[in-house]
Amino acid sequence: MQEITPYELITQVLEGKSSMKQDVYQNTIAVFKQFKEEIKKVADQLNKDIAPKDQRLIIEFTEKGEFEAELKFAGDVLIFYMHTNVFKFDEEHGVSKTAYSQEDERRRYCGIISVYNFLSDSFKYNRVNDLGYMIGRVFVNRENHYMVEGKRQLGFLYDDFANAVMEKEAIRAIIESAIIYTLEFDLLTPPYDVVKEVSVMQIQEATNYAMLKTAKRMGFSFKVDHDSIK
Repeated sequence: MQEITPYELITQVLEGKSSMKQDVYQNTIAVFKQFKEEIKKVADQLNKDIAPKDQRLIIEFTEKGEFEAELKFAGDVLIFYMHTNVFKFDEEHGVSKTAYSQEDERRRYCGIISVYNFLSDSFKYNRVNDLGYMIGRVFVNRENHYMVEGKRQLGFLYDDFANAVMEKEAIRAIIESAIIYTLEFDLLTPPYDVVKEVSVMQIQEATNYAMLKTAKRMGFSFKVDHDSIK
């Protein structure tokens, strides 16, 4: 048997793994486009149903380029962000141990769409020190199979990677689950010891630029929700 040369190995990897990663990337872009379309539909529907009842409750959808979208509602913002790289589940992850993944290792390669929750006032008042939280991330492979790692319903409703195929209904359900979790994820009063000291510079900057740090779980462990991300 003729020994393979380094150059031949390079061409095999490029034609195989690298080409496969491009397939995953292109499929993730297509899925994220569907996410943006569904987010806009949710925003439009909420505005139609909520605005007549309370005009203070403004829901806004903003598309921020190819890889980012923003949904603002009440006092919260959800940012949906597509990572431009492709990732592989490691050997110890539950996904890698399924028959579906073991039949074809390429199925373990996924694109990622992350969902972050911020306070809308953090952007309104340019509070650059405020914190946001990742509440979920969506994995999708080239065959359009998907799963979600996340908080509460985002962490247990969408974990059947071997059988779940990404469709508009699934995208809508993930978006609605993210909104429900965010609405239930309240801004808690931080422990006194966390906020009892402030410098002159901080209070002056807070007056001018709202620089004092704010977050929903300031000084608390995020695990107080009793539903840590898998």
